[in-house]
Amino acid sequence: MTHNVLFVCGKNRLRSPTAEQVFADWPGIETASAGTGHDADCPVSAELIAWADTILVMEASHRSRIAARFRPQLRDKRLAVLGIPDEFEYMAPELIRLLQQKVRPYLPSSSGAP
Repeated sequence: MTHNVLFVCGKNRLRSPTAEQVFADWPGIETASAGTGHDADCPVSAELIAWADTILVMEASHRSRIAARFRPQLRDKRLAVLGIPDEFEYMAPELIRLLQQKVRPYLPSSSGAP
């Protein structure tokens, strides 16, 4: 069974797309990314929330926005804050290292995991 993981940041341009890319080949999961801002490249939607099993946001403010807007849809979802500030470029090595460190505990374990 596939586990769906949604990564969320503000504008869906740097952090969450990097996370989506870094974990795209992780065994047993599907990834997507979105942003909470009105100008996000891919805004968080009810459809994405429904699709996700786990929602990993970069900052507490993202969790607050999602909770305020989608509270009924979050009942059976795992929603966690990674605590990664908006100070990295897309696919920056330090961002990738932080993501690998902070995201792994939320992913299903797999013997084939990188």
